[in-house]
Amino acid sequence: MVERRDPYRILQVHPDADPDVVKAAYRVLARKLHPDAGVVMDEDVERRMTDLNWAYSLVRDPAKRQLWESDRRRAPPPTPAESATHGAPRGPLGADGGDHRLDFGRYEGWTLREVARRDPDYLDWLRRHQSGARYRDAIDILLRSVRRK
Repeated sequence: MVERRDPYRILQVHPDADPDVVKAAYRVLARKLHPDAGVVMDEDVERRMTDLNWAYSLVRDPAKRQLWESDRRRAPPPTPAESATHGAPRGPLGADGGDHRLDFGRYEGWTLREVARRDPDYLDWLRRHQSGARYRDAIDILLRSVRRK
């Protein structure tokens, strides 16, 4: 049986990501979930940290990664009746995600909506860059609304 969780979505990296990118993504996400960062360890945080550790252990080891990739290619895709793969939770259907705050880069601390008003070209770049993977849906919505005006 193939594992249905997607380690690349859990780590928020592209499947072709360089090992250094995978390591950096793991460290950033682990730092956010670690108890030393002031995070209260409830069931949800503990499960997310367990999933993160599982994904990193699988993706960082070339042999495990290759085996997982070959198993994934042979397995049928998940059906709607099965549980979805892991990833960043999506908000309500009507939400534009403009309230997400950036925690890196030249606009650190700004919301996506503020950046869209000030520098839509940066958001367009961020959408394509690996560091903006977790914001892609929100950026797409915001850029469409900015371009309509």
